[in-house]
Amino acid sequence: MIAPPITELTDRARDVFRLAVESYIETGQPVGSRTLSKLPGLNLSPASIRNVMQDLEEFGLLAAPHTSAGRMPTETGLRLFVDGMMQAAEPSAEERAAIESHVKGRGLIEDALAAATSVLSGLSACAGLVLVPKHEPVLRQFGFVPLSAQQALAVLVGQDGSVENRVVDLPPGMTAGALNEAANYMSATLSGLTLAQARVKLEREISDGRAAIDAAARELVSRGLAIWSEDGASRPVLIVRGQANLIDQSAAEDLDRVRQLLDELEGKEEISRLLENARTGAATRIFIGSENKLFSLSGSSVIAAPYRGQDGRVVGVVGVIGPTRLNYARVVPMVDFTAQTLSRLIG
Repeated sequence: MIAPPITELTDRARDVFRLAVESYIETGQPVGSRTLSKLPGLNLSPASIRNVMQDLEEFGLLAAPHTSAGRMPTETGLRLFVDGMMQAAEPSAEERAAIESHVKGRGLIEDALAAATSVLSGLSACAGLVLVPKHEPVLRQFGFVPLSAQQALAVLVGQDGSVENRVVDLPPGMTAGALNEAANYMSATLSGLTLAQARVKLEREISDGRAAIDAAARELVSRGLAIWSEDGASRPVLIVRGQANLIDQSAAEDLDRVRQLLDELEGKEEISRLLENARTGAATRIFIGSENKLFSLSGSSVIAAPYRGQDGRVVGVVGVIGPTRLNYARVVPMVDFTAQTLSRLIG
């Protein structure tokens, strides 16, 4: 039977259903009519509650596992609860402060994104996910800080305000003046270009004899661009943190499900494709269980929200993955706040 809209349920059915779902989310266990009858706000006998739960089961909103006399929400029931009944709670001041302190003050965008996944994982007791922007940074300014006679710290500043540092080996005989010359040349000539465009322009200027720097400086510029380009090509598209959170007490009863979920997380391409679906949404998206075929076996849920770059366009997605019984009312606003924090940082 197709589940009815929440408005078609009686007040009694809505109350019983809401309490059954909230109890399941809190404990991870099926709930019985006697347990519900003892909860405040529900003045019904166990027999009356049992009849309502039977109706909810016929609607496809609750199910009775064969090992238990209690009932638990189906994925259809969870979707109805999330879309029509859930009262989302704003992140607490402590949670907001934790998210902001972990994300801000990071030099590399990737470091901020990795920190976002870690703090989300810790606060939600799920695994944190973030889809990293795929575009190359647009260059704004360069600098070289001498570390020794053989090495220097190359500093790249992007148009989005990101700062990246790399240690580069210096050509023999490189002087402090040549370091400044190379940095000034890069800032004046290559600003406004991506790394790929900068390498092409540099090669063209060298071949045409128009690179107004000496041989040592040219070699240093080439080395710096090559290191940044190679690092960019190897950056992870998907960052996952906190997989251990997925192995909770209830996991011991269903190790096959947890093993399946961990295998799914290893297949980052599949997870990335799922998160890509959240890029098109204006707000946080919730994927529950087999609504996505990727999680049809593990019975997991994903909460994901897009974050935006300097021009307001979506550049990535941040979220969490956990069991279908996760606390949606608490985690959804938490993911949304993290996405907003990343957007402010990048923008």
